[in-house]
Amino acid sequence: MSEAPRLEHWPTGLAALAPGWREPVERFLASGGGRQLSAFLQHRLQKGAVIYPPNPLRALQLTPPESVRVVILGQDPYHGPGQAYGLAFAVGPQVRTPPSLRNIRAELTREYGRAPMADGLLEHWARQGVLLLNASLTVEAGQPASHARIGWQALTGALFLQVRVGARPVVFMLWGAHAQSQLPPEDQRGPHLWCLANHPSPLSALRPPVPFIGCGHFRRANDFLRAGGLPEIDWLGDTAAAP
Repeated sequence: MSEAPRLEHWPTGLAALAPGWREPVERFLASGGGRQLSAFLQHRLQKGAVIYPPNPLRALQLTPPESVRVVILGQDPYHGPGQAYGLAFAVGPQVRTPPSLRNIRAELTREYGRAPMADGLLEHWARQGVLLLNASLTVEAGQPASHARIGWQALTGALFLQVRVGARPVVFMLWGAHAQSQLPPEDQRGPHLWCLANHPSPLSALRPPVPFIGCGHFRRANDFLRAGGLPEIDWLGDTAAAP
């Protein structure tokens, strides 16, 4: 069995960044916090740490800022072999579906009456303008939230703010307390739609106050986009993903 893909060096993937993200990412990496984060990652790699995903910036490569119509916030990447894919909640091809993603698929099936495409669903979303952004972009194998305090939030928070202060209406899906900590005061929410529910993990997906299963966020997002004259998201993968 081949070794699961992992981060080999850092920084990586900068050349493939969508142009609109390149300036804030490069500014962060040149800052004191960015240099400290890079030094930490390089030190851990030199010590033989296994770090996921292999491409931490994948979301910023697939979804340019000018195409963002929906933002889904995650906390940190999956920490099992071969799982983390650089997109919040997504796993790579031929990887067993983890529980949170399984519940996302279950909610889609509930809303639309049929199951979504089997593979590559969230990459299909990303190519349509769904920014799947984790608060922390790396994690060490078998150690959830191990990179939660190394400084990633300075970058991901700035990217979130860049979208939030834009004039174009965007749907923000905030699932769980961690994501909802990014909800701005009411007078700063702009023209956007804010959809809040519990996290899709099995521990909370069916619990009050707002169960994830039954939240209706995907249809609600498309209703909002359509009302604003924007293209809807093909949540189920009924159209072929862009190459």
